Amino acid sequence: MSRKVQVIRSVSKFIFIILFTLLGVHQVSAQEASKAHKDSLNAIVKQYYDLNLKIFQANSTVEDIDKVFEIFTEDFTYVHPKYGGTYSREDLYNGYVRNQKNGGYDGTVTDIEIVNKISGLNAVVTQKRFIETKDGKVEKGEPQMALFEFKKGKISRIFEYW
Repeated sequence: MSRKVQVIRSVSKFIFIILFTLLGVHQVSAQEASKAHKDSLNAIVKQYYDLNLKIFQANSTVEDIDKVFEIFTEDFTYVHPKYGGTYSREDLYNGYVRNQKNGGYDGTVTDIEIVNKISGLNAVVTQKRFIETKDGKVEKGEPQMALFEFKKGKISRIFEYW
């Protein structure tokens, strides 16, 4: 083997090692970003449930409703086939306000328990249940599934599967 071929192979090997090292560093960074991204989505879902729990109390205000709508995109949609299908952001807001004015939020729901959660790229699926007080007894509701989709760090769609 000529000296020239040996030098080319050595240089090629060196370039390969550098590229492999750089790609390895990049993959670690991508994994960290992915975990951070999923953590941020999970934090928004938790915030959504916490804000809803506050709304469900008898002393909630329209300002409490406004806070939950701050975490929705402008083109947000809510889909719940069992309860009427697809709602625009405005339809859902009006429904919240109407329920509040009609006494629908009476403090019966005392907690929202997240039973299971799967996070993906710009989506989180939850299995949750309402904890309610009925006739002085605390009752756990049936598990219910919801899909949250995100755009630019805000909830763009919720699809309820119960």
